[in-house]
Amino acid sequence: MRKIFLCDLYRGEIRTSQTVVSSLLQTMDAFMFFTLFSSMFLTINAFESKCPLVKCSHGGPDIRFPFRALGQQPQHCGNPGFELVCRDNTTMIHFPTYGPLVVKSISYDIRKLSLLDPKSCVHEVFLNLNLSSTPFQYYYLLKNFIYLNCSTRLSPSFDEVSCLSGSRHHVYTVESSLPIPVSCRPLKAIPIPFSYSPYLADNSFGLGLTWSMPGRKDFEEQVGSCVFQSKAGPKSGCPNITLDKGKVIIF
Repeated sequence: MRKIFLCDLYRGEIRTSQTVVSSLLQTMDAFMFFTLFSSMFLTINAFESKCPLVKCSHGGPDIRFPFRALGQQPQHCGNPGFELVCRDNTTMIHFPTYGPLVVKSISYDIRKLSLLDPKSCVHEVFLNLNLSSTPFQYYYLLKNFIYLNCSTRLSPSFDEVSCLSGSRHHVYTVESSLPIPVSCRPLKAIPIPFSYSPYLADNSFGLGLTWSMPGRKDFEEQVGSCVFQSKAGPKSGCPNITLDKGKVIIF
């Protein structure tokens, strides 16, 4: 088959018509890419005007998607289960199985929610907090422990959980592989970040949670949080976008 050749007089190069067509397609791809992201960022600005950034106090964490402040941001500004409350200039999150916890910080880049227990008894949180019905999981590695309720004090090699113990009962955390002393009965076997230690005075230690949003591509990690326009109006999150040799593909 005979090919048609085009001469580039300026560079003295010869290119086939197929190369010209390919160049035009790449230019169109770049234009589509620019148009898509320009439209996306315009939509983000419009969305953010309806979802203002909220802080419960001057030094408190920023509350933004996927979190939202109840009573201060519309429902579409966050995901279900990510509701926060401003109470006495403090950022709080409520868990049905335990109650309110203080939000110390939110690291959106690594998806870490750092909490404080207002009762200053982190092991009471571990013992009662059930994350199975929430979008959260512990940020730290977990190990199986058993909480024991003992009628007498154990040997000094065991550290008593002082905030859960009383004058007539003594609570301990032991590894699940250890035998249970005769004076004790098991309260609960549960995977937690660490056993009790009197040297861990900060009640926030171990109360780090992470979150996931199933079915959503982690596009935020590449270009930041975004909102896209749908027929029903602005939607939070990002459409599934991949880049393939300069082409923009939307699923």
